[in-house]
Amino acid sequence: MTEPRSGYEITGEPGDDEVLFVPLGGSGEIGMNLNLYGHAGRWIVADMGITFGDETTPGVEVVLPDPAFLEERREALDGIVLTHAHEDHIGAVPYLWTRFECSLYATPFTAAVLRRKLEAEGLGDVEITEIPMSGTVTVGPFEIELITLTHSIPEPNALVLRTPVGNILHTGDWKLEPSPLIGPTADDEALRAVGAEGVLALIGDSTNALVQGHSGSEEDVRDILVDIIGACSHRVVVASFSSNIARMHSVAHAARETGREVALVGRSLWRMHDAAKETGYLNGASRFLTDEEAAHLPRDKVVLLCTGSQGESRSALARIVRNDHPHIALEAGDTAVFSSRVIPGNEKVIGALQNALATMGVDVITSAQAPVHVSGHPNRDELVQMYQWVRPTIAIPVHGEPRHLVAHAALARDCQVPFTQVPFNGAVIRLTADGPELVDEVYAGHLAIDGNRIVPLEGAAMRNRRKIGYTGAATVTIAVDDDGCLVADPQISVTGLLDEDDHDLVDEVVDAVCRVVDDLPPARRREDEALKEAARLAVRRTINALCGKRPPTTVHLVRV
Repeated sequence: MTEPRSGYEITGEPGDDEVLFVPLGGSGEIGMNLNLYGHAGRWIVADMGITFGDETTPGVEVVLPDPAFLEERREALDGIVLTHAHEDHIGAVPYLWTRFECSLYATPFTAAVLRRKLEAEGLGDVEITEIPMSGTVTVGPFEIELITLTHSIPEPNALVLRTPVGNILHTGDWKLEPSPLIGPTADDEALRAVGAEGVLALIGDSTNALVQGHSGSEEDVRDILVDIIGACSHRVVVASFSSNIARMHSVAHAARETGREVALVGRSLWRMHDAAKETGYLNGASRFLTDEEAAHLPRDKVVLLCTGSQGESRSALARIVRNDHPHIALEAGDTAVFSSRVIPGNEKVIGALQNALATMGVDVITSAQAPVHVSGHPNRDELVQMYQWVRPTIAIPVHGEPRHLVAHAALARDCQVPFTQVPFNGAVIRLTADGPELVDEVYAGHLAIDGNRIVPLEGAAMRNRRKIGYTGAATVTIAVDDDGCLVADPQISVTGLLDEDDHDLVDEVVDAVCRVVDDLPPARRREDEALKEAARLAVRRTINALCGKRPPTTVHLVRV
């Protein structure tokens, strides 16, 4: 990794002769995209998304990028421009917008989805400036043109940021879909035109940079679903991303072709359905049933489109498997189709859900058995095509883990791009015709939605919670007189290490605390902190000897 140039200082005011690119999320990881562009003393943001918690973040479902660097420059922030409506690109806006209260820009479908999310957080009055597809808008010193692309959600856009220094093409998420079913194909003429005009830097999607060939067509998935559903004689469940409106169309088409009705099962599916209806993307589509309506149909006459393709514990499919759904149940002989990709990190929970279905006698079909899903991101052939059209001076891969970014940068060099730079969250990259320059590094941490609070993911509370998950926790209460002599046996509570009937082990811990208190010199027993620390160490050492663990230990001292 290139070291930042010494002597360059970020003051919050990028110069008139430079464009700065600063990713605070989405570089070195898939998800949580937050990208800053600075020019002429001002800043704009491209996307503000979330990622999801895993086994390393107990109790946390949603993780946000920490925008501390941007908060310090809120007076110089001219707006947040959103490329499309996926959670990893807009999901953090409802949680972080009040820290900036700046202008929001989005196309109609993205705005419709975002308004519903803002309303859910009590921000229904926040104004969103809608930009038409292929429209233009001025945000601070940036003249921005939207270029229509294709993706697994309606209205994905690349952003052309025009400045006197040069044009920046921020691709967002994209692919080259020959038969998108929803919306137009990618605007290759606009891409060629901006390439002819000159592109200083392309900042682009790297998700599939290791995958050969082309990402495939939604039309092919629709035909496969017709074949699969047509061969089923019982109830069929299809699990997919709720935002994939084209997949919603495909499932509805497959149901209709096989003599079935289709129902939407899951709140997020209905929210996306309503946003798509509002913006005209489901005009002419068959009516979708509710789960309650579907429950009354014969099992061979219904297809259930469900949330839960990633194994989410509160999703519709997970509730159905737990027999916790009020209307829907599955039986042996039913079929579950996972029409989605596995997001890295979700392998275990998805596998557990699929195993539970198999145990019930439900046939499980995934993309490993049949081509029931196509990615919304460009494979290598599509990346090559983009570089042939755009011909940038600089390529900066984003939206990927390090291996994806490195592979994307190598592909760009193979496409004769003169300069590449693999970024990381917090990198400050200066973009010039002489190439990219890593000039500084700023803080780029993570925040967690913990219940009804936003807390630092790297903070003490979350660190202690993770530690407790591995080692358990102990609490000891000791009551002493003014001279520090015990007036009763210490009370020990050990969580996550000892069972209720491990009385002998608890007694050993109590005895250890008694010994260490008795052995302290009288003067030390009169000092609260000395007494508490001696008791804490005695508990940890004894539990380590008994269990091989050193749990966080809290001591309550009472003088009577």
